[in-house]
Amino acid sequence: MKKRYLLGFGLLLLFNVKVQAQDQVINDIIKEARENSQLKVLGHELMDGIGPRLVGSPQMQKAHDWAVEKYKGWGIEARNEQWGEWRGWERGITHIDMTAPWTKSLAGTQLAWSPASPKGGAAGEVVILPMLEDAAAFEKWLPSVKGKYVMISAPQITGRPDYNWEEFATEESFAKMKEDRSAMNDAWNERLRNTGQGRRELPTALEDAGALGIITSYWSQGFGANKIFSASTKKVPTVDLSLEDYGLLFRLAESGQKPMINLNAQSKETGVTPTFNTIAEIKGTEKPDEYVMLSAHFDSWDGGTGATDNGTGTIMMMEVMRVLKEIYPNPKRTILVGHWGSEEQGLNGSRAFVEDHPEMMGKIQALFNQDNGTGRVANVSGQGFVDSYEYLGRWMSKVPRSITRDVETTFPGNPGGGGSDYASFVAAGVPAFSLSSLNWSYFNYTWHTNLDTYDKIVFDDVQNNVIMAAIMVYMASEEPEMVSREIRIPLDRNGNPTSWPAVRSPTRKGGMD
Repeated sequence: MKKRYLLGFGLLLLFNVKVQAQDQVINDIIKEARENSQLKVLGHELMDGIGPRLVGSPQMQKAHDWAVEKYKGWGIEARNEQWGEWRGWERGITHIDMTAPWTKSLAGTQLAWSPASPKGGAAGEVVILPMLEDAAAFEKWLPSVKGKYVMISAPQITGRPDYNWEEFATEESFAKMKEDRSAMNDAWNERLRNTGQGRRELPTALEDAGALGIITSYWSQGFGANKIFSASTKKVPTVDLSLEDYGLLFRLAESGQKPMINLNAQSKETGVTPTFNTIAEIKGTEKPDEYVMLSAHFDSWDGGTGATDNGTGTIMMMEVMRVLKEIYPNPKRTILVGHWGSEEQGLNGSRAFVEDHPEMMGKIQALFNQDNGTGRVANVSGQGFVDSYEYLGRWMSKVPRSITRDVETTFPGNPGGGGSDYASFVAAGVPAFSLSSLNWSYFNYTWHTNLDTYDKIVFDDVQNNVIMAAIMVYMASEEPEMVSREIRIPLDRNGNPTSWPAVRSPTRKGGMD
């Protein structure tokens, strides 16, 4: 009995020592993240210094090289892994001036991969896509666009977001506005259908007929916010105008006042460009061939500077790596971070990594991805992994309650089929989890818009996310064994059984069709 008692006491003492050591590491992680944060410096250098990171652009390559140098400066091994090629393009200036019936500089920008204007720009009348009876009438009208700019987006009946109407309008006025807006959108969609052209084919037909350029406006339902995507023209520029200025030109053209603009949109084709993922790692000591991964896409659209999509995810993961290197330099398992290229065109960088490293997929303990804005983590799903509640719950229990108290969890959840890079790994059977954040008006104001800039970052929230992710990575690394990968049969929205997402190959050559 005495020997058993001493043995039990010894095991208890050993356990307590281990727990105390673990708690000390966690306390040190929290202290380092809060007292020596590099988030603001990283955010400034990436968003303000380098700028937007459109795949194939010089800024994307500059960002990859910057990240590698940052990691090396922290004593962390890093490299750029090529996974494909993309159409190279560099944005230049966009100057848009209305010169008649009066003079005004307009707010707008060319879309990504837009062809350039002639040097110094080109002046021309602005016309509206008319309501035509059918495709034959469109073909007959088409020659009239030669030497003109053509507006092809629906006008907005109001420049006020719905929440502004809900606050100030009468119920009757708000209801009437929504009815009028719906009718206007339906009429415009009919106008588009009657051309016989698809939305991507219409600009091409107009440029082939001699149009000077295409004018669009993709309002994001928020004051001053427009979404900026890509052009489908090959010879003439496509520009997006603010709601206010698009509406001004539209009303002038509609009333027969023949507005004139001078458009000077400069850009440069840079040929076929290699595309990369940036990978950094802290080598494991006991199990170097098993991995815990951090994940965030590095690329962005380029209407703004990609601050909340996904600059905040990027600097968060970089800061997690910096903190762990400082506090936990000899992890049990190798800690990897992937900064993925071309997520915006279809998760291409992460899909390429999964495809190029099949030997690693069964050795990844867990992956944590962050993508949807600057807010603190608000939701974690088990992604269909049956036992995720047990291990994620244990790891999250070590995160300060002040950070996790408002996090909603869904277990076991359903596997994500897309949306962000964690889905590339889930499809391969990896326990990969999205650290989904509070939106801070993300979808209206910053997601793919001209307003996605440094000033929208909420650094206190990002810092909380750093602490949460760093502790969970530490716990996952220290886990004695690999966690369970047992999966459930996914259910569709109606509760019917469906299939696990399939692994998909990336687009390795993009933008060159």
